[in-house]
Amino acid sequence: MVSWDYLIARVWHGTTSKANRSAYLRYLKTTGLKLFSDSKGNVGAFILVRDSQELTEYIVVSLWESMSAIKRFAGDEADRTVYAPRDSQFLVDLEPTVKHYEVAAKL
Repeated sequence: MVSWDYLIARVWHGTTSKANRSAYLRYLKTTGLKLFSDSKGNVGAFILVRDSQELTEYIVVSLWESMSAIKRFAGDEADRTVYAPRDSQFLVDLEPTVKHYEVAAKL
């Protein structure tokens, strides 16, 4: 059971061409979400998608029990982005960092 008393949200942003929208979403589901689900201390994740002119923007929010759990996943430099092997084939650029937020409230 997840304790909502204290969670950390790890937020990543990436962009692909609109032509790669569906292919990258499939890839992200089978790589990124699998990496999260296989990591001790991860309590869930979701993918947000938005199309603009020529690009598709993704925001991935993963929820973690603690910063220690995030460091087990990402390494000691917890703000460093963890990329899957083929991300560079899809993404317009590889942003080097992610952001972390305390989950302050839930519905």
